[in-house]
Amino acid sequence: MNFKFAHNNFNVKDLQKSLAFYEKALGLKEERRKEASDGSFTLVYLTDGVTPHLLELTELRDWDRAYDLGDNEFHLAFEVDDYDAALAKHKEMDCVCFENDGMGIYFIEDPDRYWLEIVPGQ
Repeated sequence: MNFKFAHNNFNVKDLQKSLAFYEKALGLKEERRKEASDGSFTLVYLTDGVTPHLLELTELRDWDRAYDLGDNEFHLAFEVDDYDAALAKHKEMDCVCFENDGMGIYFIEDPDRYWLEIVPGQ
């Protein structure tokens, strides 16, 4: 029996706002979507166009409050080939929430306050 990663899920309050953020900040594009027949939820799977791993965004129609993200210790990490240009872009977008110069990494925050780690390419 073998397992492999398929996707990670983030629940979002405003799907259109999140889709715009992920495309602008990270270049992720919609690969596919699934909508509940009763309209209670929408799932959108985003791809980087390179790896098979997907990010699933879930919008729940009747969710009426911000998501409790705890201490935000969980996160997704993205490797970038031009770290300095990415940092400048994200600072311009005003979404950098934490920089760790000692480790050479930083984090950005999406519209729902999920943290996304940015690391330099290997």
